[in-house]
Amino acid sequence: MSAMGLTQDAVWLAVTPVDMRLGIDGLSLQVQQALGCAHCDGTAYLFTNRQRNRLKLIAWDGNGVWLCQRRLHRGHFVWPQPGDKVCELSQAQWQWLIAGVDWQRLKAEPSAQWQL
Repeated sequence: MSAMGLTQDAVWLAVTPVDMRLGIDGLSLQVQQALGCAHCDGTAYLFTNRQRNRLKLIAWDGNGVWLCQRRLHRGHFVWPQPGDKVCELSQAQWQWLIAGVDWQRLKAEPSAQWQL
């Protein structure tokens, strides 16, 4: 992800909120057990808290694991609804998400009922 200087193959959101006191080991365990993925597979994994005002990202860079955190002072991050365990983000969606903007609207289809 270029915003952090990391180059990851993909960014996956872990939809279920986690305890933000978790560090690299705890979040890596979440990736392995809850998501069924390897934390060192070239993917960045993004977690949020229940209030959705904090994010933590873990990413393997080939030598070790990065742990990055972001906090909004006002508002909250737009997050998928529970149902899926993970959700993959495009590069554009990633940029909107970390800016605190509704990244899900990038894929929004225009309403068929809306007319000029």
